[in-house]
Amino acid sequence: MHLPTTPFPRFHLALPVTDLDETLNFYTQLLGCPTGRSSSRWVDLDFFGHQLVLHQVAPEDHPAAASNAVDGHDVPASHFGPILAWQDFHALAERLRGAGVSFVIEPYLRFEGKKGEQATMFIADPSGNHLEFKAFRQIESLFASDLDDPL
Repeated sequence: MHLPTTPFPRFHLALPVTDLDETLNFYTQLLGCPTGRSSSRWVDLDFFGHQLVLHQVAPEDHPAAASNAVDGHDVPASHFGPILAWQDFHALAERLRGAGVSFVIEPYLRFEGKKGEQATMFIADPSGNHLEFKAFRQIESLFASDLDDPL
């Protein structure tokens, strides 16, 4: 992966998981996230330069996933994920396809040919937490508000 070369604030996210071992395998083996500190009920991960902590919870305590309609897709209302370099996004999409991962939303382009053009895809971890991976054709348009303008 291509990590940013300039310092940036890191985020910390604690995520409820119903099967710590299976979910840990998903993040370490499939996504390549190194582990950090751990206990029998939680594990720290390096999630694309950010701190992700998987916390074991009972299945009945895992939050339900609502969705919203976006671009004709049912986008999970609760989701997170990194913004990758364009080539890393496409390499990851191919790696996920090769591993037989079932996409919640298949990779596609949003705002094609406009400011804010981005590739996006959604997957779910084994505990039902949704991840969105994005890549922007022009990273400087990350927060563009004039999405109807051409590139």
